[in-house]
Amino acid sequence: MTTYIKADAFYYPHHVEKGGYLEIIDEQFGDWVPQVSKQDKVIDYSGYSLAPGLVDTHIHGYGGADVMDNRPESLETISRGLLETGVTSFLPTTLTSSFEALNAVCHTTAAFAGQETGARIQGLYFEGPYFTEKYKGAQNPSYMHDPSIAELDQWYESSKGLLCKLALAPERPGAADFIRYCRHKGIVLALGHSDATHEQAIKAVEAGASVWVHAYNGMRGLNHREPGMLGAVYTIPDTYAELICDGHHVSPPACQILLRQKGHEHIALITDCMSAGGLSDGSYMLGEFPVVVEKGTARLQDSGNLAGSVLKLKDSLKNVIDWGLADKAQAINMASLIPAKSVGIDDRCGQIKKGHPADFIILDEAMNLKATYLGGQAVYQA
Repeated sequence: MTTYIKADAFYYPHHVEKGGYLEIIDEQFGDWVPQVSKQDKVIDYSGYSLAPGLVDTHIHGYGGADVMDNRPESLETISRGLLETGVTSFLPTTLTSSFEALNAVCHTTAAFAGQETGARIQGLYFEGPYFTEKYKGAQNPSYMHDPSIAELDQWYESSKGLLCKLALAPERPGAADFIRYCRHKGIVLALGHSDATHEQAIKAVEAGASVWVHAYNGMRGLNHREPGMLGAVYTIPDTYAELICDGHHVSPPACQILLRQKGHEHIALITDCMSAGGLSDGSYMLGEFPVVVEKGTARLQDSGNLAGSVLKLKDSLKNVIDWGLADKAQAINMASLIPAKSVGIDDRCGQIKKGHPADFIILDEAMNLKATYLGGQAVYQA
C-alpha cells in the first residue's frame, strides 16, 4: 500500500526538499515527488515539516521505568513513552553495577528487543562499570574496576550481540587493549567519567575509541598546561561528542564553543534521561540512589549533584535552535542522523532514505512536535 505525506519541508541528511510529497510504501520511505494524482492517498500536513524520527543513544529511563529494573515491562514503558518526545529509536542505557546485574540486563533486553511497540531498541549501551571514582557522577563507585575482556565476552554473548556501545575511563589499566578488542567485535567505545590526561585520551582514540560521554560532564577539564580530556574532545577530529542541551548540564555559551571546535556533524544530542522523564517533580531513584526532580533537573538527594536529566530529545532539538547554535536542518541532524552514525546504526534509522523504516516526526514552524510515526503509522499526536 502506498501513501503520500504532504508537508512544507522534508529534512533529508544533506538537503531540504521544499513542498511536495513523500512516498510511504509498505511501512518504508519511498521517493519524494513534486506532484501526486487525485486518486492517491494523501496525509496533509500543510504548514508543517517532516523530519526523521529522533535517535537517543544515551537514555536510562522514562515514564517511571529504568533499564536497570531489568524487566521487559520497563523497556516497553520507556519505548512507548519516548514517542511523545519524538524519539523512534534508542539504546537502553545501563548504570555502573555488578557483573551479575548487568548480565541479567543483557539477557532481558535481548529477549525483549523486537517486541517493543514504541521507539525501536537498536542496541544496548553500557555506561560503565570501568570508570574512575573521582568522576563517578551518579554512578556507584563500589562497582568500578579495570576493564575485563572475559566480562565483556559474557555480556556480549548474553545480549546476543545487542551490546553495541560501552563507556570507560581510558586511564584504567589495560584500557587500550580492551578498546582494541571491543572495536574488533564491532562495539563502539565511549570515553567518560574519567580523570584522563590529554595524552591518555589521545591514546584511547588511537586504540579505537570514538565517542565522548556527555561532553564537559564527568571528565577532566581544560587547563592551559594540561589540556585534559576536554582538550582532546575539542581537538581530535572524526570523533563524536554527546551533548546534553537542557541548559543545566552545559551552558549555551559552552555548547557554542564545543560546536565551533567539533562542528555540527560531530555533535550527538542525547538526553541521559532517568526514570522521572515525563513525570512531575518529586522523589525518584536512579539505580541505587535517591534523586530529587525539581525545576527541570534531577539531583542526588545527598549531594545535590546532577543525576542524569529529565530532558526530552525534542526539547533539546528546539533548544539548540532557540539558543542560536544551529539552524533547523543542523539541529535535526544532531538529534537523529549524527547519534545514529556515532554508533553505526544509520543504516536503519536517523534519516529519511528510500528503503528505511518510515519512522518520522511532524514539526510546526517553531519546531514543536506535532506527531510521531512508526512504519508510516501515526503513533503519537500532540
